[in-house]
Amino acid sequence: MTATVSVDETGSIAVLSFGSGQRLNALGLGGWEDLQRAVHGLASFPSLRAVVVRGRGGVFCAGSDIREWDGTSDAEVGRTFDVLEAALQALEDLPVPTLAVVEGVAAGGGCQLALACDLQLLTPTARIGMPVARLGLLVPATFATRLALRIGPSRAKDLLYTGRMLTAREAWDMGLVTTLAPDDDADAALAALLTPWNGVSAASLRASKAAVDEGLHLLTEAGRRAPKGPAVDPGEFRSRVTRFLHRHRGTP
Repeated sequence: MTATVSVDETGSIAVLSFGSGQRLNALGLGGWEDLQRAVHGLASFPSLRAVVVRGRGGVFCAGSDIREWDGTSDAEVGRTFDVLEAALQALEDLPVPTLAVVEGVAAGGGCQLALACDLQLLTPTARIGMPVARLGLLVPATFATRLALRIGPSRAKDLLYTGRMLTAREAWDMGLVTTLAPDDDADAALAALLTPWNGVSAASLRASKAAVDEGLHLLTEAGRRAPKGPAVDPGEFRSRVTRFLHRHRGTP
C-alpha cells in the first residue's frame, strides 16, 4: 500500500493500519486519500469476513493534520473535509463487519473514523470526542448523524457544543462505543472479541450488517445528500488555528 496506510490480511480478517505513530496519527489530505484507496481495495476481497481499523504506535487518530491548514484557503480545508468524508463513507459501505481499535485518542476526524466502523473497541485509557468547535470548524450533517444515531440528538449536540473529550468509560456508558477493554492489552481484547465470529456463517455476518444498515438508510442517506455548507468559520478559523499551532509548538 503506502507509508501511511497498509493492509495485512490474515486468513479472513484484514487489518488496516494507518499513520506513523507520530503526532497522534493526525492525517493530512494525502493520508485520507490513501485510506480511501485502501478501503476501496478491501471491497474486492471475496473471502473477507471482517476488517479491523487500527492506528500505528498505540494511538488511533487525532483527526486531520492542522499544520496543513496554516495559511491555506477555506476551500482547501473544505477539500480535506470532502476527502475525509469520502474515506469514511467507503468504510461504512464495506459489506463486512468493521471494527475500530481505539487506543490513545480519537478526536475530530479520528472520532468520525472510529464511528464509521460498525464496532469500536476502546482501551481504558483512550479518549474520544469532537473538539472541532474550538478551531471554528463547522461540522457537516454526516458527522452529526454518526454521533446522533448512537447517543441521540441531545447528547450529540452537547458533545459538539462543548467539544469535550470523553474518557473510554464515559463513551461506553453513554453508548457511543461498543466495547471497553478490561485493560490496556488491546491485542488480547481484540482477539477475545473476534473469536466468536469464527463460528458464524460469513454470509450471515454480511446479511446482519446489511439488514441493520438498511433500516437506518433513510437517516444516513439524508445526511449524505444534505447540501454542503462552509467548512470553517471565516471570522475565527484562522486565528484559532494560529493559536493552536503556536501552543503546540511551545511558542507564546
